[in-house]
Formats: sequence, C-alpha cells, structure tokens
Amino acid sequence: MLPTISDYQKIGIGLTGFGTAFLFLGMIMFFDKGLLAMGNILFLAGLAFVIGLERTFRFFFQWHKLRGSGCFFGGILIVLLGFPIIGMIIEGYGFFLLFSGFFPVVINFVRRVPVLGNLLNLPGISTIVNKLSDSSSIV
Repeated sequence: MLPTISDYQKIGIGLTGFGTAFLFLGMIMFFDKGLLAMGNILFLAGLAFVIGLERTFRFFFQWHKLRGSGCFFGGILIVLLGFPIIGMIIEGYGFFLLFSGFFPVVINFVRRVPVLGNLLNLPGISTIVNKLSDSSSIV
C-alpha cells in the first residue's frame, strides 16, 4: 500500500521543484541574483512544507551539522546581498556538508539503476564514486 501524501506535502513538493528549477535557471543565466534568491527561498519553504517546520529546524540545527548549516544559510545570505557566485560556492559547500550522510545511500541506489549503474562503474568515475560511497571518508 502506498503512503498517503497530505496537501501540505504536495504543496511542498511543488515548491521544492520550483525552487530547484529557479536555482538551475539562475545558474544557467550567469548567476542571476533574482532567480537564485527566489530558488533558495522556494527550496527552503518547500522543504519546510514536506517534512514540517519542527523537523526542518531539527535537521539544520543539530550540533554536528552546524558548520554545514552556517555555510548553507550564509551562502543564501550572500546571494541575497548581491554576490551570487561567491554565495553559491559557499552554499554548495554547506549543502555538501549537510547532505553528505545521504550520499552513500543515493550512490548505492543509483548503482542498481541499469544505465546509470554502468556509468558509475567506468574506470575514472568508479574511484570517485567508491570514495563518496565509503561513509568513513566523508568529512
């Protein structure tokens, strides 16, 4: 049986999708400040709608994730202040620190996908993927 999705979660999925699209378009349009700022705000709002405000705050403000959260929110602030390239670099580093625990799970899932699994086994890519999937070597 499939899990039920509430209306708030449906709205959150839409907001997160639009946020990701705006971030993508902002990077394609040579780091457009407006698109990046809108994408960041929509992404965070969508995340809060999908998992709830309390769980969102608990995720971002755990002791072992404070550096990642600081870089992520600091990067968003720098984008909003008008320095999009520097802000996106800092935000990307924070995103990596925050979600690095999920990388082994995602990589093991992608390895089971027929075409993508073959891509991950190519000689140059496989060494990088093996380092990322080893959870002890991540930050």
